[in-house]
Amino acid sequence: MQATSWRQGVTGYQWMVLFVAWLGWVFDAMDATIYALVLHPALQELLRPTGGAAPSAEIIGWYGGIVFAIFLIGWAAGGVCFGVMADRFGRTKTLMLTILIYAVFTGMAALSATWWQLALYRFLTALGIGGEWAAGASLVAEVWPENKRAKAAGLLQSAWAAGFLLAATISLVLRDAGWRPVFLVGIVPAFVALFVRFWVKEPERWVRAHEAERRAGRLRPRRLAELLAPELRRSTLVGSGLAFVAVFGLWGATNWTPTLIRNLPDIRTLDAARQTACVSYAAMWLNVGALIGYLSFGPLADRWGRRVAFAIMCAGSLVMLPVAFLTPRAYAQVCLLLPILGFFNNGIFSGFPIYLPELYPTRLRATGAGFCFNVGRVLASIGPFLTGVLVEVLGSFGRAASAMSAVYGVGLFLLLFAVETRGRPLPE
Repeated sequence: MQATSWRQGVTGYQWMVLFVAWLGWVFDAMDATIYALVLHPALQELLRPTGGAAPSAEIIGWYGGIVFAIFLIGWAAGGVCFGVMADRFGRTKTLMLTILIYAVFTGMAALSATWWQLALYRFLTALGIGGEWAAGASLVAEVWPENKRAKAAGLLQSAWAAGFLLAATISLVLRDAGWRPVFLVGIVPAFVALFVRFWVKEPERWVRAHEAERRAGRLRPRRLAELLAPELRRSTLVGSGLAFVAVFGLWGATNWTPTLIRNLPDIRTLDAARQTACVSYAAMWLNVGALIGYLSFGPLADRWGRRVAFAIMCAGSLVMLPVAFLTPRAYAQVCLLLPILGFFNNGIFSGFPIYLPELYPTRLRATGAGFCFNVGRVLASIGPFLTGVLVEVLGSFGRAASAMSAVYGVGLFLLLFAVETRGRPLPE
């Protein structure tokens, strides 16, 4: 009975807005994940000298970390810049533009002839991915009822699990076609922009705030310095720090799962197509757990508060990363542990579309949420690079990724200073 009661009072238009934003995030996640799934074969081809030997795992790890880092920097830049645009020009316009950007440049990555061209296309893709998050999170937060916002945000974040599963499925289906066709599929999300254009209008909350500023003669570009005003400084610093922890842990450790799988003793002896299949199945298992984590964060946050929900995810990730990356010695063992890791390590991301929009007034909501969620990526961009370095120092991807789990201890410390927003309406 309770499972259906929270849906009462939600209009068809509110469901439609959630669906369109969810669909945009599905393809957002798909395009973000594609590189992790094809990193090894792509760099093996792009780094291989003509007529020369295949590059070593250490070389692939080094350049793979560089491309990952460049991608995260682009994600951060897009999140901050397009977050400001979403507050200035509107949520739906920004959402449509960012979807087009990440779709087009994901497809263009298939044309890469060198590793640095791949890095450039991934940077441009990331601009759209980062911006789409800020616009979509603000849109759903402002359209849905106050008392149902957390569960709506959890449903929205579940799009990432769907996107990861979609990317893994595409990689599996195209495993015999090589890595370039996988990137070409990334053009498909451009069609979602048409749904945004014709189905979704600007939230009334944003329209009212925008019009009030216009009448008062205060319609001006949003300044990032406003996020550090005394009344917002604490929220901005803590929100940015939590996002840094989540992104650093995901991209510095968990997203190396495909490479970890390829280096397992019982997988190394398989041919390339069968290795790709094993990686795809492992990604699916990881994201089964992630989906449960995404959907669980909202109810946890409503019951015990935002801070407790974040703490559960940080503590679980702190424990599960070393367990999942160091304990197993066989593929089957890894697949048993990945759903548990995914629950915590990915589930934490449902907290951000819930928590960050609750920290800022309407005129700064997308700017603040986009800044917090993405500025941490500038620092977190060293995560993949650092993992590549630790592979050489510690001797394996498993040890390197496990060492990165310490960042979740930082998250637990930051939560001591976080503002609790459970039960509060969105600031006007």
